[in-house]
Formats: sequence, structure tokens, C-alpha cells
Amino acid sequence: MCSCNIMYVVSHSIPKGLGYLTIMAPGNFLCMRSNFLFGSRSWMIRFSAEILFKSVSFRPFGVKCDNADSEPLKNEELLNNLLTLGVDIDMAKKRQPGVFNRTGTNEQDLKSFLLSKGASKEVIASIISRYPRAMTRTPESLSNRWDLWRRIMTSDLEIVNILERSPESFFRSSNNLNLENNIKFLSSIGLTRKCLCRLLTNAPRTFSNSLDLNKQMVEFLKEVCLSLGHSDPTDFIRKIIFKNPFILIQSTKRVKANIEFLQSTFNLNNKELLALICGPGTKILELSNDYTRRNYANIKEKLFSLGCTAEQVQKFVLSYPDVVFLGEKKFNHKVDCLIEEKISISQIMENPRILDSSVSTLKKRIKELVKSGYNFSTSNVSLLSWSQKRYNAKLKKLSTV
Repeated sequence: MCSCNIMYVVSHSIPKGLGYLTIMAPGNFLCMRSNFLFGSRSWMIRFSAEILFKSVSFRPFGVKCDNADSEPLKNEELLNNLLTLGVDIDMAKKRQPGVFNRTGTNEQDLKSFLLSKGASKEVIASIISRYPRAMTRTPESLSNRWDLWRRIMTSDLEIVNILERSPESFFRSSNNLNLENNIKFLSSIGLTRKCLCRLLTNAPRTFSNSLDLNKQMVEFLKEVCLSLGHSDPTDFIRKIIFKNPFILIQSTKRVKANIEFLQSTFNLNNKELLALICGPGTKILELSNDYTRRNYANIKEKLFSLGCTAEQVQKFVLSYPDVVFLGEKKFNHKVDCLIEEKISISQIMENPRILDSSVSTLKKRIKELVKSGYNFSTSNVSLLSWSQKRYNAKLKKLSTV
């Protein structure tokens, strides 16, 4: 044993009044309180050493070594550096605790690199707090990856803004060769720099996919295009990817199931289906098929209960497919809210975008408009979904009349 003083305290049941027993390792002797020594001798004789050490358990009471008074913090230098940077260490440990067990991190190099690209100290702290794995990237890897991103983005500031919103998009992978190959492949199928920029901004995981995975989805979309009678697969693929940048991070199985659902549910011919999935229905392709079916079933049930026909329901959904994104509770709550405020179901179906607004926004605007003399029974209800700026201008105009 090293030159340490280790003291243990008996933590099992010892007869009341016997105090405690300590064992001091260096001297190998027993130190007992007087009320133990002068207790009943007959009890002491019967209480053999074998029984004593079998029946009691020991727990460390205190450890003192020549070189430390307590266990040192892990990666103390890292913690100090992160505190200096203003990082939320509790958040970072919760997000990716494994990073704090590494023997080496590059937080100072990361700071210097991002500062050189125009990021503020606050942005750097936020990036590390939310995605601490960023500290594991080497300066060389960061520089190479940045150069690849700059092939798509027009400025360093654009990249910094993306990192601020989604640090994972840049730091999730260190496979720069895969990134480069994906950029080359997506460019080869006709995606413009604008489209690649949209992908990188909204669905950066596309570039972390393996090249084979992206090729599989592109090949699948090509097959769909040809099976529906479209003569230009490249144009078809470009349109879908531009309208739905998340399509490449979905499985071909999911996309296929949703295409089949749309065709069978709405009895669409090939031309109609092409127009839908290249246009307003593109986003539906990314949804879980169970979620799509469940939400559509709920829309039908709710609108049927309000007197709508099957034909009206289909027309309503096809006019605004994004309504399928609304879960059961949200859709029902919004419709009920509008009905309670004397908005008719026919008005809702003619202006489905009003369902994009939250219930609180709908109630607030209806109250303000009624107060200003706006008559919903004879006027358009579409302003319930207008932008705040446009709505405020309209409200101000109504108030001055």
C-alpha cells in the first residue's frame, strides 16, 4: 500500500453502546472506544473475530494521499477553457458527455478558426454548448471542410449563420472525401448552386449521407418519373429536390409508400400525380406513411361530421396538401376554434391556409378585426393567415375608416 492513511468505519449493526471500530492501515492495529473495551467481557469472548469481520461491512470514510486531498476533476484544463469561452458546460455534458472523457480536444484551435471566419465569441460558445463534438475536429479537417462548403456558399458569413442555427450540419461528420463526392454527384445530376445551397442550408445531412445512399434515392426518383410517363427525369428530380430539400434524407420505402397513398386515395391518373408530387404535394413524400394515413383519416372524419362530402374533402386536401401535416388534435382544435368564432366550414375549406396560424393567433386576430368592424360573414377570411406586417397594415387601415 502506498503512503496513504486509509480509515474505514464499521457500517453494520454493532450492539448499542459499543461505539465504533476503526482500522488504521499503517499500524495494522485496532483502536476501540472505551465503552467497547469495558463492556461485557462475556459478550466479547463470544464475539469471535470470524463473526465480527463476517457480519460487518466497511465503507471508505476518508482518503488522504500525499499528492492530493481529493480526486482531481477530469479534464480540468478543458473545463477551464470552456468556462473562459462562455460555454454552457451543463448543456454540453448533457448533449454529448463522451467528449469530456477524451484525453485531447481542440477547443482553442476551434475558437481561433471560427474567429478567423467572422464568428463572434458568443456564437462560438453557443456552437460548443449545443454540439461539443465540434471540439474534436482538427484544424486541417476544419479548413478542408470549410473550403468544400465555400464551393456552394457565397461567403464565410453564410456558413457562420448556418453553424449558428445548426452546428451539427458542419461538425457531424469529418469525412471530407464523402462530402466532396456528394457535391460532385449532386452537381452532375443538374442541381444548380442555388439548389445545393438550399440543401446545405435546410438539409445538411444530405451531404453526410453515403454517396451510395444518395444515388439510390436519385435512381428511385428516376424510375418513378419514367413509370409516370415523364420524359425528362433530370427535370423531375430537380423539381422535387428543390421543393423538398429533405427528400434525400428519407428512405425510398417511405417515399414510395406515400406516392402510392396519394395515387390510390385521390384516384389520380399519371399526369395528375406528377403535377401533385412535383408541386404542392412534394412535402408529403417525407412524412411517415402511418402519420399521413392517420391525419388524412382524421380530416375526413372531422369534415364529414360538419356536413362535408367525400368529394369536398378530397378537393380541400388536394388544394392544400400541407393540411396533412396537422396532427389530429391540432386540426380539430383549429377547426373548432374557427367554428366557435362564427367562421363557416365553407369559408375554412375555401381558405385552408388559415389553418397554418396558431389557435391563439386566430382568436386574437378575430377579436381585433370584429372590434374594428370587420364582418366575416361578408368578407374574406384569408387575412387570418397573412404575415404579421401585412396584417398590421390592414388592421391600421380598418381602424382609421
